[in-house]
Amino acid sequence: MCDFHLQLKPGKFEHLRQLKASKSPWGPDDEIGRLNLITTESRAKVLASIDQTKAFDLTVNYFMGMPSWSAAGDPPYQIWMTHTPTGNVNDQLMGVSKESKELISYSGDAISMYTHCGTHIDTFNHFGYRGEIWNGFNEAEHLGSRHWNKCGPEKFPVIIARAVMLDIPAAKGVDTLPPSYGIGKADLQEAMLKQGVSVGVGDIVMIRTGQMTVWPDRDKYLTNSPGLNIEGAEYLAGLGAMIIGADNIALEQNPSPEPDNYFPVHTYLFSEVGIPIIELLWLEELAKAKIYEVGFVGRAMPLVGATGAPIQPIVFPLI
Repeated sequence: MCDFHLQLKPGKFEHLRQLKASKSPWGPDDEIGRLNLITTESRAKVLASIDQTKAFDLTVNYFMGMPSWSAAGDPPYQIWMTHTPTGNVNDQLMGVSKESKELISYSGDAISMYTHCGTHIDTFNHFGYRGEIWNGFNEAEHLGSRHWNKCGPEKFPVIIARAVMLDIPAAKGVDTLPPSYGIGKADLQEAMLKQGVSVGVGDIVMIRTGQMTVWPDRDKYLTNSPGLNIEGAEYLAGLGAMIIGADNIALEQNPSPEPDNYFPVHTYLFSEVGIPIIELLWLEELAKAKIYEVGFVGRAMPLVGATGAPIQPIVFPLI
C-alpha cells in the first residue's frame, strides 16, 4: 500500500498511476478527496465573478427509454403511476368518502433506476483496487448489506467552483470525435490553446466529446464512445483539477484499451487522486454560445452510501 501525499500548490498534484488505492493528504477520515479544495473563500470568489443574468442547466431530462448504463445488467429509468384520478374513485383511499374522491383529482407516481442514470456524480466507493477504495477504506470493514458506509454522496459539500469546458471536437474542426477515440494530453492542450483557457487548482473540467449530438439514440450514444484516456486523466490531475466531467456515458473512452482494466480512468481518478467524475453533462448550449469558463453550482442528491447520485449543475458565465 503506497502513501500518497498531495501538495496543495500548483504543479504539485502530479501522480502517475500505480494501481493501488491512495491515502488521503486530508487525513485518515477523509471521504471527499479533492472536494476539500472548496473553501468559503473559493466559493465567494466564484460567486462574485459570475454573470447572474445568464444561466445554463447542464442536466439531461429523465424519461422512459433514455440511454443509461446497462452493460452490466443495471436497471434503466422507470416511472409508473401509483395513483390516478379515475382509479382513486374505485380505490379504498385513506378512508375518504366517494364524494371526496370524485371532487379531488389526485395523481401520484414512483420511479426506480440505477444511481448512475442521467446527469450524475460518481463517488469514490464506485471503483477501487482489490477491494480497497480511496483513503484505504475497504469492503471488509466499510461495506454493509445495503450500501457502503464510507464515501457516499451525502458527504459531498455544495459544489461551487470555477469550471472550464474543453470542446475537443470544435478544436479539431469536427462535430464529434471518432468512435472510441482516446482524449489525451495533446488533445486537451490543443483545446485549451484554441479556446484561450487554462485549468487551475480546484477547477472543474468539463470535456465535450460531441456524443450529445446523437442523444437520445441509445445505440449511437452508448456504443464505442470517445472519451478521456489515462494519459489525459493523469495530465488533468497534475494540473490540480478537482472534478472531471464529460457529455458521454462514462467519461472515458469505451471500450477500454487495457485488456485487464475495463475502467482505467475511473479507478485512477477515484482510488489514486481523489477526483470525482460527473457524467452525461449537457454541454451543447455552452458549445453553441462558445462559453468556456463558468461558475458552477451543484449539489449531489444525498443518497446515503450510494456509489453515485443525480446532480443538477447550474452554470453562469464568468465576467
